[in-house]
Amino acid sequence: MPEANPPLLGDWFIYLSVIVLACGFIAITALEFGNDAGTLIVRIPALIAAALLVPISADAALRVWRSAWTWLPVDRNRGMFRFVWAAVLVATLVVSGALVVALLVL
Repeated sequence: MPEANPPLLGDWFIYLSVIVLACGFIAITALEFGNDAGTLIVRIPALIAAALLVPISADAALRVWRSAWTWLPVDRNRGMFRFVWAAVLVATLVVSGALVVALLVL
């Protein structure tokens, strides 16, 4: 059943996640090949990935929060698990925002 009020990102959620994955791959590979964390080949993909993780995490947290309330009357344990999952996504959102600030300052 489609959502009556879907989150803002909608289908773009998946495409943005793929970009984050590719940026992470580039940054981690550059680090593995011996580049310093301050080099542009590491910082630029890391900044792009961290900046995209902010709206992705917010969208995912909203989706999981809504599903938690939907599951509570049906299966309380599943609903409570989704609340924990939503809290983890909010923590990811906060860490991603702090990472964006740290990458811009450094």
